[in-house]
Amino acid sequence: MRTKILLLFSLFSFQFLCAQTKLLTSFPEGCTPEEVGKRLAYRFIGENHALHVGKWISYPETFYWTGALKYAALTKDKGLIKLLQNKFDLLFTKEKALLPIMNHVDLNMFGSLPLEFYWVTKDNRYLELGLPYADTQWEVPENAKPKEKEWDGKGYSWQTRLWIDDMYMITIVQTQAYKVTKDQKYLDRAAKEMVLYLDELQRPNGLFYHAPDVPFYWGRGNGWMAAGMAELLRYMPKDHKDRPRILQGFQTMMESLLRYQTPNGIWNQLIDQPDCWAETSGSAMFTFAFINGVKHGWLDAKKYAPAARKAWIALVSYINVKSQVSEVCVGTNKKNDKQYYYDRPRNIGDYHGQAPYLWCVVALLEK
Repeated sequence: MRTKILLLFSLFSFQFLCAQTKLLTSFPEGCTPEEVGKRLAYRFIGENHALHVGKWISYPETFYWTGALKYAALTKDKGLIKLLQNKFDLLFTKEKALLPIMNHVDLNMFGSLPLEFYWVTKDNRYLELGLPYADTQWEVPENAKPKEKEWDGKGYSWQTRLWIDDMYMITIVQTQAYKVTKDQKYLDRAAKEMVLYLDELQRPNGLFYHAPDVPFYWGRGNGWMAAGMAELLRYMPKDHKDRPRILQGFQTMMESLLRYQTPNGIWNQLIDQPDCWAETSGSAMFTFAFINGVKHGWLDAKKYAPAARKAWIALVSYINVKSQVSEVCVGTNKKNDKQYYYDRPRNIGDYHGQAPYLWCVVALLEK
């Protein structure tokens, strides 16, 4: 009798889990990841470069490009892969001057894009271009500042700033390097760095200050942290020494985000301020983290699958007929001024928003 009850309970639990997971596989027309992904990915082909200080490919463009490439590879859209590759290959020739230099956390992240092209195409040109961006994050330049040398002496990247943005910028290029080489040093670097940021910046409520001297819970900044942890956890072996700490930090953050999700399904520019405006780029990053958490078993599907679904459907409503995402906070430096975050301009079609929407698309489509 006891065995029969246990079997029935297991069957019920399995059916319930399947029902919750189905929330992330069945969407109304116009909201399917296939439709949204195609709209946003193909839009990128005709877009202009978004340059960093007018010189080099910026991180928002890098991540939009990578999202489009991952979507194309996952859906086996060879035509789109070729279009994206043709656009990138100009960086080997007449657009070579647009390649970012390797001297800042917001520039080194570029390496994650050629490493993804290598993953998809197995063309060694992309590997040779991408790996130095990962390696130089741990190679101190001769003109490094004392603080940068201090971080290096402790085993961290000399590009460490303790801005939460860094935990995507550093994590993504190091995990991509690990993905394509299986060299453990890249994973260990990212993990060590992540633990530092968790210890220094995560607050008791699970959220993160923009920086130690900026005590505000900025949406996209927290989004970088959420997405960075999700990316890292995907590749960390279960027996990695830093995995328990990172998983605990991730789950604590997700619990807080669940509490602060607004009735319309997304999150505000300042997460804990109900009178602040709804912001899409950070919300898409949180949704990406929820989806990954449910699919990889890091989060309770009963609680988080409905929240992820609600968020995704809400996010799609912010895409206009030109396949541009609206209500995207512009690029934002840290500032110890609460009103500064309220007053940040909002863009339409900003790559800061286009990119994480495609991350969500890919996470929803992955098996």
